[in-house]
Amino acid sequence: MLTNNEDGDGRYQSPFTILLSDPDISTAELEAVESVLKSPRLSAGPLTEAFEGAFAQYVGRRYAVAVGSATVGLAIALKASGIGPGDEVIAASFSFRDTAHGIALAGATPVFADIDYWSGTLAPDKVEARIGPRTRAIVVGNTNGHPAPWQHFRELACKHGLMLIEDSTEAIGSLYQGKPVGSFGDCALFSFSQPGPLVCGDAGILVTDDLDLTSRLRGHRARRLDERRSVVLGAIVPFQTPLSDLNAALGLVQFQRIDAILARRKEVEACYSRYMQSFEGIKPPYVAPEIDLVHWFLYVVHLGTRFSRSSRDAILQDLATERVEAVAYCCPLHRQHCYSGTEYRKSDIFVTEKLADRAIALPFHGHLTEDQVGFIVKTAKDASINVGAGAAIYL
Repeated sequence: MLTNNEDGDGRYQSPFTILLSDPDISTAELEAVESVLKSPRLSAGPLTEAFEGAFAQYVGRRYAVAVGSATVGLAIALKASGIGPGDEVIAASFSFRDTAHGIALAGATPVFADIDYWSGTLAPDKVEARIGPRTRAIVVGNTNGHPAPWQHFRELACKHGLMLIEDSTEAIGSLYQGKPVGSFGDCALFSFSQPGPLVCGDAGILVTDDLDLTSRLRGHRARRLDERRSVVLGAIVPFQTPLSDLNAALGLVQFQRIDAILARRKEVEACYSRYMQSFEGIKPPYVAPEIDLVHWFLYVVHLGTRFSRSSRDAILQDLATERVEAVAYCCPLHRQHCYSGTEYRKSDIFVTEKLADRAIALPFHGHLTEDQVGFIVKTAKDASINVGAGAAIYL
């Protein structure tokens, strides 16, 4: 029996004409995957190690550990650092990605701090106000590609003796003060799942300069082949989440093409910016003065204060009616059921609440044409007028 999203060949058929995400896959990726399928090795092996080495060199770190997902990668990073039940980890609630769920998977308690209004990244002063006697780490994201103020967070982590984890799942290619994201945390995390620019299925990678931490990360990731014959339980119960050679083959080719993929996305970004200028009161995307380069994860627009969460949802529905796939940029983590036992006053996390209710992520990938971008922007503008709030959309 076929589902509504499958054709006669069992292939997925999207209900949308213009997709939120569409990976840049060339014949080189297809050939690489075919080569692995014809080989005797599909699970983690030499290609996974090659991918780890190439990526570590790209971000200027000594070691990399590839994992099955960024979410589990964060859990592994915390576990490998001795952080778990009874400990608190500060993170942002404002994020499209679910990497902060890794805190809960490690058994620790997430504590959410507020963000900077302009960049969307964690605000150092708001983070410091949330530090308590049980705080062991801070997870700081480069939100939607915009680097966080890393100098301030490094000083804060050193002052309080905390582990600093850099969440770069949305920011591959961005630069902060001449250095690529992934360079700043004690451990940094990347994702290679949709809707990012580098996609090799569901996957993530951890990078660090600490050899001892790397050894523990690998131990928590998976048992080695030579350990699988043993019936003796080791000191570590691994998550068993390695990256396969099949995924690594795809990732290696994507990585070799990453500059071209990011350049094409910059062209699409410029196209969006040209069409957005027709909106009255539009502000250009904010980039902090100390930031050298931002590669946006998604093209996010922030609706003006006249809009509510329900009017945002109405705009999304209008876009869906026109078969344009767009989503709310995030559902704040502190609102989600799994964290419902955590109490927050609205004043504690005011900026997050304000932005999350009016942030829309529009389609953003290298396959978009100028006509499609124009159609998306026109549809969004018309929808904003239909909900009775005018065209007050602010980037």
